[in-house]
Amino acid sequence: MIDLLEINLDKASKIIKKASHITAFTGAGISVESGIPPYRGKGGLWTKYDTKVLEISFFYSKPVEAWEIIRKIFYEYFDKAKPNAAHSVLAKMEKKGMLKAVITQNIDNLHYEAGNETVFEFHGNSKVMLCTKCKRRHKASSVKLDELPPKCIACGGLLKPDFIFFGEGIPQKAYQNSFAEADKADVFLLIGTTGLVQPAAYIPVKAKQNGATVIEVNTERTAFTDQITDIFLQGKAGEVMSKLSDLIFADN
Repeated sequence: MIDLLEINLDKASKIIKKASHITAFTGAGISVESGIPPYRGKGGLWTKYDTKVLEISFFYSKPVEAWEIIRKIFYEYFDKAKPNAAHSVLAKMEKKGMLKAVITQNIDNLHYEAGNETVFEFHGNSKVMLCTKCKRRHKASSVKLDELPPKCIACGGLLKPDFIFFGEGIPQKAYQNSFAEADKADVFLLIGTTGLVQPAAYIPVKAKQNGATVIEVNTERTAFTDQITDIFLQGKAGEVMSKLSDLIFADN
């Protein structure tokens, strides 16, 4: 019986080893094996919680109500997550000089914790809190959440997680750097992203238009699969990336 995954893994590893500029683009699926559920789909967070808590207008009008859910999701549940094998492989690829950057839609900080250094966080980072008044940033681990909403120790202003709420714009630096990668990459590695969230979903499309080979890792086919993907590696991110790593670094 022909194992399509093994054939595609072999193809992908050969392309990766010859590449001069590899960029990884990650979504919620890469962190599922770390214990973080996806936002959409079966078992997703938005099947359990109302998305209004992350609407910026709702946050400012009802900060206590918004923070009660935000604390539960991002600072009681997500905080327990640790990098998995997929994160570790990307960190190794960067350390070896193969991977030039990670663009992530995730806000969980797991790429940094795994050891990646060049990470463009398209939607921000939950491990940092921003004062909405004086704009000072605080490490989330230093902020007490026993009384809500949390306040800035410098000015008493309302704190919000430093990630993008519905109704907010993408951070300019992350936006510019991410699209710049789409211009440079000859291989674009998509891991755990569905291609449903804009404008992030246009980045891999732009890379494809610029001639990049698109290698996709996902448990299911996505909006990208039939449109821009050259090689589809179906399976869990950690398992697939571990197998790919074995092939890439077989001689090391």
